[in-house]
Amino acid sequence: MLTPRRIEIFKAIVDEYIRTAEPVGSSTLRQKYKLPYSSATIRNDMQVLEEMGYLEKTHTSSGRIPSTQGYKFYVENLLEDSNVDKKMQMAIHDAFDVSNMNVEDAVRHSCQILSEMTNLTTGAIGPDSSTQRLEHVKIFPIDARNAVAVFITNTGHTETKNFRFDEDIPMEDIESCMDIFNQRLKDVPVTELPEKMEEIRPELSQIVQKHDVLFMAFVKAFIKFASENVYFSGKDKMLYQPEFEDINKLKKLMSVLDDPSSWRQLGTGSTSTSVTIPNGAQLTWVDDVAVVRSTFRINKGETGQLMVVGPSRMNYDRIVAMLEYVSRLIEKMYNNGGSEK
Repeated sequence: MLTPRRIEIFKAIVDEYIRTAEPVGSSTLRQKYKLPYSSATIRNDMQVLEEMGYLEKTHTSSGRIPSTQGYKFYVENLLEDSNVDKKMQMAIHDAFDVSNMNVEDAVRHSCQILSEMTNLTTGAIGPDSSTQRLEHVKIFPIDARNAVAVFITNTGHTETKNFRFDEDIPMEDIESCMDIFNQRLKDVPVTELPEKMEEIRPELSQIVQKHDVLFMAFVKAFIKFASENVYFSGKDKMLYQPEFEDINKLKKLMSVLDDPSSWRQLGTGSTSTSVTIPNGAQLTWVDDVAVVRSTFRINKGETGQLMVVGPSRMNYDRIVAMLEYVSRLIEKMYNNGGSEK
C-alpha cells in the first residue's frame, strides 16, 4: 500500500529523474534529499513501488525510474501549483505585442515561444474542419503568377494560402473563378470541398479561359484546407533528449509528428495512457513520449489546442503552467471579438 513515506520517496525519485535522466538509487535519495530513513528501508520501499507499477528497474543500473503509471499518479496527485514567473510573463506579452497579428499567427508564434522556453517540441491543433462550412473565398493577386487566397468559414475561422501559377493568369479569369466559387461552394462542408469542385468544373471551363490552371491550384488548396490543421515548432529539440539517442526510436517519433491525423486521435488507442487534471490540461503518454495539451476557445466557441511534446521525463509543473498561461492569453486576445489586433 502507499504510505506517506513511500509517496515521499516516490516523489523524490520522479523529481530527481526529471532533472538528471539517470536512474535513481537509495544513496542519492539519502544524500541529496536528506531522507531520514535507512538505505535498507528506502530500497525496500522502492521494491514495493516497483511491484505496484509506479517504478521500473533499468537493465543498466540498480536504480529505479518512474513508469508511465507512475507519471500518471504523479500528475494526478503530486503536481504542484505553479505560476509563470513575472519575467516569463513579460517575455510572453512582449512577444505578442505585434500589430496586425491574426489568431493563426498568434498560435504559431505561441508554439515558437513555448519551444524556446521549454527546449521541447511544441505544436498546435487547429479547429476541426469536419464541423465547418465555407462562407467565402477572397483572393488578392500579387502579380500575374502569384496570389494570396483567404478562406473564411461559418465559424469565423480563416485560412490563408499562397498560390504560384505555372503561367500568367488574367485578372478577369481570377475574378470569374472567385464568383463561381462563392456562388456554388458557399455553405459546403470544408471536408467536401474537393469533391464539390469536380461538380463545378464544367461550368468553370465555359466561363474561365485558363480554367485548368486555376482549377488544379484551388483543388490543392482546398485539399490542404480540409486536411488536419496541425503545426509544430522545434522538432529538432528531440535530438538533444537522451531518451531519443536511439535513431530508430527518433525516426518513429518524427513520422508521428508528420502525421496530422494521429494528433486528433491522441489518447484513444489502447497503447496510450491519458489523464485530465483539474485545471483542464490533458496529459497523454505513448511509449517514452509525453504530450501535454491545453485547449483554447476562439470565435463563437471554435477551439484549438496548444501542446508540448517531449520525453516522459519532463518538468510537468512548469510546462502545465506555461501552456495554461499562453492558452488563456490567446483567449483573452481573440475570443468573442476581443482585442484582436
